Amino acid sequence: MKTYRAVLVGTGGIGDAHVNAVLATSGRVQLAAACDIDAARARSFCDRHKIPAAHTDYATMLAAEKPDIVLIAAPPGLHAAMSIAAMEAGAWVMCEKPLCASLAEFDRIAAAEKRTGRRTASVFQMRFATSNLHIRSLLNQGTFGRPLVAVCNTLWFRDEAYYAVPWRGKWSTELGGPTMSQGIHSMDHLLHLLGEWTEVRAIAETLHHKIEVEDVSMALVKFASGARASMINSTLCPRQETYIRLDCERATLELTHLYAYKRENWKLTPADPVNATAMQAAWNAFPPDVGSTHGAQLNAFVADMDANTVPLTSGEEARRTLEFLTAIYKSAYTGTIVTRGSIRPGDSFYEAMHGGMAPKRTKG
Repeated sequence: MKTYRAVLVGTGGIGDAHVNAVLATSGRVQLAAACDIDAARARSFCDRHKIPAAHTDYATMLAAEKPDIVLIAAPPGLHAAMSIAAMEAGAWVMCEKPLCASLAEFDRIAAAEKRTGRRTASVFQMRFATSNLHIRSLLNQGTFGRPLVAVCNTLWFRDEAYYAVPWRGKWSTELGGPTMSQGIHSMDHLLHLLGEWTEVRAIAETLHHKIEVEDVSMALVKFASGARASMINSTLCPRQETYIRLDCERATLELTHLYAYKRENWKLTPADPVNATAMQAAWNAFPPDVGSTHGAQLNAFVADMDANTVPLTSGEEARRTLEFLTAIYKSAYTGTIVTRGSIRPGDSFYEAMHGGMAPKRTKG
């Protein structure tokens, strides 16, 4: 089978996760180089991980290394341009979230995909745990009955030192607050489980941190199935938790974790435990346990490259999640209910997540 040559741009904390993902492919992907604008940091990272070449210029690395795969872990404001440049250089791209700054930027990425024949996938590793794939299959089979009510909470804590990093807390470089940078993972996960969303009503506010972007958002969501969900995304919570709950006709499903999960983090509560033997048996038939890691996603990505198929978190699926996040901001900043498909070219929120309407920070 083909071995793919990869490069990594960005050697901060998340860079290690991408190195581990490459190792998880059992040799299918070889990491040839890494790039960082800080030469000493790039060299140290490459030495630590035994990566052959260290670069400080992204365009130079693309030209010199001629990669099959580009792994992007640079600050968010650079993602769209880097993804397009990588595809134009002949590579497929796996890019950290948030993939881009707006629906307009996403559509430019999509145009580059069509033009080059290459693909860009957003890192949404929560979708790829084997336990999630099993439970999603049971949901689609109707094992638990129709989903009715859902909860999706990303209750995290970020201190002043976190936001002291120059690119964080700004619309132009971080691209948003916990809606875009933290809660994006669980919200994408819930969309993967429940399917098409149809309308959003939301708030987004800056309650504590001295930043441009929000530090809390809340949303009420309606799905095409009729299910309803409530969501909280926050960087204000000292006791941190990531929590998804689905209340279906015949059972409650819960997932409690922080930054990653495995089978042990799921819980099933049947509505009628006495007559739930068949449901419990289906639940217990989990496949071998692979957690929600970058490696799980990269292995799926490699399989898509082998088959020349569209990765799960690119194309319309990635756009659907980005449109959902945009709808949260538009609803919050306009005080309106936002429906699926209503944010189009000509809308200020199509061009920018905040639509030019984000309020000034609330004084506390």
